[in-house]
Amino acid sequence: MYLAILWHFHQPIYRRPRSRAYVLPWVNYHATKNYHQMARLVEETGFPCTFNFVPCLLDQIEDYAKGSALDPFQLALEVPPDRLGPIEIDRLRKFAPEETRPMTLQQKALESFFSPIDAIATDKFELLDRQKRIQQDLIPSWVRLSREGKTELTVTPYYHPLLPMIFDSDAAGPEKPEASFRQAGDGKEQIQRGRQRFKDVFGDLPRGLWPSEGGMSREVAAAIAEAGFVFAVTDENILWKSLDGPYDLKKLYMPCRAEGLSIFFRDRLLSDLIGFEYQSWNEEDAVTDFLRRLNERRPYCDERSIVVLALDGENAWGGYRRNGVPFLREFFGRLTDREDVTPIFFDDYLKRFPPSREISLVPGTWLGNFSKWSGSPAKNKAWAVLSRARQACGPSEELLIAEGSDWFWWFGDDHTEEFAFLFDSYIREAYHQAGIRDE
Repeated sequence: MYLAILWHFHQPIYRRPRSRAYVLPWVNYHATKNYHQMARLVEETGFPCTFNFVPCLLDQIEDYAKGSALDPFQLALEVPPDRLGPIEIDRLRKFAPEETRPMTLQQKALESFFSPIDAIATDKFELLDRQKRIQQDLIPSWVRLSREGKTELTVTPYYHPLLPMIFDSDAAGPEKPEASFRQAGDGKEQIQRGRQRFKDVFGDLPRGLWPSEGGMSREVAAAIAEAGFVFAVTDENILWKSLDGPYDLKKLYMPCRAEGLSIFFRDRLLSDLIGFEYQSWNEEDAVTDFLRRLNERRPYCDERSIVVLALDGENAWGGYRRNGVPFLREFFGRLTDREDVTPIFFDDYLKRFPPSREISLVPGTWLGNFSKWSGSPAKNKAWAVLSRARQACGPSEELLIAEGSDWFWWFGDDHTEEFAFLFDSYIREAYHQAGIRDE
C-alpha cells in the first residue's frame, strides 16, 4: 500500500488595495507558528510529504520577509508596552485573551506566534529578532528541502478562486447564484499565473496542483492539463459523483485520467480525522486509531493502490497539544516503521503507475456540493456584485483577487467584517482603476 500526504498552505490577500496595509495578521502568525514548524518536522523526521502553496500566500510571506508589510498587529507587538492604547490591546487579545496587564499581554501574544518546536526565549527583543529571521529563511528553507528531494511542492491557482464557478457558475447546480458568472479566461489566467509564480519562487515549474477547495469539473481539468500540469489532487466526493453505480473503495485508491490530467482522490475520513478529530486525543491513541483504520482499507488495495491524505497544514494544529508537534512526530515515526506502508510523492507514484482508467468529472468540491460558497442570500449578493463589476470593468488584478473563494465562504457568517471589507475594497478599486463610478 502506498501513502501520499498533501498539506495545504493558504491564506487569502489581507492587504488593502492602495495602502497595502494588512487588515488581518494571519500570514504573519502562521509563518513562524506553522509553516516554519512543518519545514522543521520534515527535515527532522525525513518523512516524504507534499506541501501545497497558494501564490498569494507566497507574495505576503515575502512582504514580511522584506520588512515591507504594514501590519498594525505587528506594531502592537513591537511598541513599548506603556504606549499600548485600547486599539492595540484589542489586537493583542486575539492571541492572549486571558491577559489584562499590557506588558504581560504583549509578551504572551508574541510568544503565541512561535511553535513549541523552537525553544521560546523570554526576552521580547530576542523573540522579535527570531521572528524576523524565521520569516526571511522560510521560503529559502522550502526551496532547499525541495531541491534535496525531502519534499514535493505543488501549487494552487493564484488567488485561490473556486474554479468551476469562475468558469461557469451554473456548475454549482442547485446552489448556483442568481447572477451568472462565466469567465473561463479568468480561471485560466489564475492557473497559468499560479504556475509561473511557483517557478519564480522555487525555480522549477510545478507538476501538481491542488485546485482551490478541491473544486473540479471537466472544463477545469482540461485547463489545468493545458497549462502543463501533470496531476491534480481532489476529494473523493467528486469521484463518487462522477461514477455510476455504488461506491467501490477499490476505485478510491487508484488515480484516474480526466481530460489529459492524472487525478488523485483523497480519503476524506482519514484526512478529516487528522484535521478535526484527533486534536482531542492522546497522541499515541490517535495514531493507533489511524493505523487501525488504514489496515481496514487493506482489503480494498493491491500492490498499486495509493491512499491519499490532503488537508489544511496550518489551522488544525491550534487545537492539538503543543501545536501538534507530539502528534506529528508520533504519526510520522510510526508510519515510517511500517513495512507494509510505502510513503511516496505523487509524481514518483505516477512514474511507476500511470493511470489507465478514464473518468468524466461531475463538478464538485471537497465538500461535495457548493453550498458554502453559493446559494444563500448573502453569497448570491456577492456573486451579483462580482458579476456586475467584471462586466463593467473588464479583467483586472483587483477582480482576480475578488474571485477568491474565501470571501464567499465567509459571507453570511458572524464576525467576518474584515472579509466583507476586503472584498468590497477590491471591487471598489476595480471600478476606480477602470474610471467608472462604483454602483
